[in-house]
Amino acid sequence: MTKPTTPTIELIKEGICDRKGRNITHINLSGIESAAASHFIICEGTSTTHVAAIADNIREHLQKSAGIKPYNYGGYEASQWIVIDYGDTFVHVFLPEFRQLYNLEELWNDAEITEYPNPD
Repeated sequence: MTKPTTPTIELIKEGICDRKGRNITHINLSGIESAAASHFIICEGTSTTHVAAIADNIREHLQKSAGIKPYNYGGYEASQWIVIDYGDTFVHVFLPEFRQLYNLEELWNDAEITEYPNPD
C-alpha cells in the first residue's frame, strides 16, 4: 500500500476540518496509470455557502501554511461541487446529493480508499 508522501494531504484535511467539512475521504490513485491525479480528497458541506467556505479555507490554509497555490479551481458559480487542482492532488468539495450523484468513490473503487472520522 502506498501512503501519501505529500504534506499537502494533511494541510487539505486541516483546511476542511477548520470549516467543519464532513465525510472526508482520501482516494489514493497513485497506482492507477490512467488517473488524472495521484490523490483525490473528497468532502461535503451542508449548503452552497458552506461548500464555498470550505473550498476557500483549503486554498487560504495551503497558501498561508506552505505557500502552495492551486493550479486551477472551479465550481464556485453554483457551489454544488467545487474542484481545486493542486497538480498531483485534486480536492472535491460537494453538497451531499451531488457527491452521491457523481459517486467518485465507486468510480475509483480499485484505488486505496481511506475514510476519516468527522470532526466534532
